Amino acid sequence: MALSLKDIQSPITEDMVRFEKKFRSSVKSNVLLLDKIMGYIVKRKGKQMRPMFVFLSAGVCGDINDSSHRGAALIELLHTATLVHDDVVDDANYRRGFFSINALWKNKIAVLVGDYLLSRGLLLSVENGDFKTLKIVSTAVKEMSEGELLQIEKARRLDITEEVYYEIIRQKTASLIASCCAVGSASTGGDETTVMKMKDFGEKVGMAFQIKDDLFDYGTEEIGKPVGIDIKEKKMTLPLIYALNNCSWMEKRKVINTIKNHSHKNKKVKEVIAFVKNSGGIEYAKTIMNKFYTEAMELLSDVPDNQYKTSLLQLVQYTIEREK
Repeated sequence: MALSLKDIQSPITEDMVRFEKKFRSSVKSNVLLLDKIMGYIVKRKGKQMRPMFVFLSAGVCGDINDSSHRGAALIELLHTATLVHDDVVDDANYRRGFFSINALWKNKIAVLVGDYLLSRGLLLSVENGDFKTLKIVSTAVKEMSEGELLQIEKARRLDITEEVYYEIIRQKTASLIASCCAVGSASTGGDETTVMKMKDFGEKVGMAFQIKDDLFDYGTEEIGKPVGIDIKEKKMTLPLIYALNNCSWMEKRKVINTIKNHSHKNKKVKEVIAFVKNSGGIEYAKTIMNKFYTEAMELLSDVPDNQYKTSLLQLVQYTIEREK
C-alpha cells in the first residue's frame, strides 16, 4: 500500500504545524484588504511539499532549527508570489480548484499581492541575516523566470529538442525543489559540498517530478489537470518530443500543424495523444523519469540513515508514484 503524505511527514509533524503558524504570521498586514487576501492564500494551501523537502533535508544533514523554519517560509513566500503572478500572466481563473487571486480581486491587486509576498520573503531573510538562504532561493526564482521565458520563446516555433526541454524543466521546476534541499542543508550549517550534493539531489527529484506531470497529459481521466491541456497550450513535453523525433518527416509536419492550428479541438487533441502513445513516447518518458529518480536515490546512498532520510526517500517515491 502506498504511503500517504501524512505518514511521510511523521518525523516533522510538529515542524509542519509550527511552519503553518509562522507562515501565517509572516504574511500578516495592517491593510484590511491585503490581510483578507493573505487569509485566503493560507487557506487554499496545497500539499506543502516544499516545506517538507526543506525540513527533511535539514534533518538528514543536522538539526532542524529556526533558520530551517525561516528558509521554508521564504521559499513558500517567493513561490506563492510567482504563482500569483503566473495566474495573471496566464489569465487563469483557478488554482488547485480554488478561484485565483486575479479572478476574485482583478489583475492589478493580484500583481501587488505578488509583490507584497516577494518583499515579505526578502525582509524575513534580511532581518535575520539569512543571506546564504536568500542567495539560494533568489537564484531559483531567477532560473524559474528564465525557464518560463525560454519555454514561451520555443513554443512559438514548436522546435524544442530534448536538450532544450531538459533545460526548461531544470529551470522551471527542478530549480525550486533543488533550492528546498539546499536551504534545508545550509540551515544546519552544512559545508559547501553537502549543500551542493543536496541541491543536485533536489534537482534530479524535480526533473522526475516534472516528467511525471507531463505524463498526466496522456492519462485517461482528469487527475489534477485536464488530459491534453499541455497539447492545447502548445507545450512541448517529453513524450511528444520523443514521438516527433521518431516518426517520418511527413507525419511530423502533420502533427505540428495539428498542434499549431487545431489544438483547440478535442478530437484533434485525442489524435495527437494517440500518436504519442503509439510512438512509444509514454514508455520513453517513464524510462527517463526513473533514471532521474535512481540518480537522486544514489546521491543519498552514503548519507547516514535516520528517520528523516527514510521519509525524504519516501517523499521522492511519492512524487513519481502520485496519481495527481
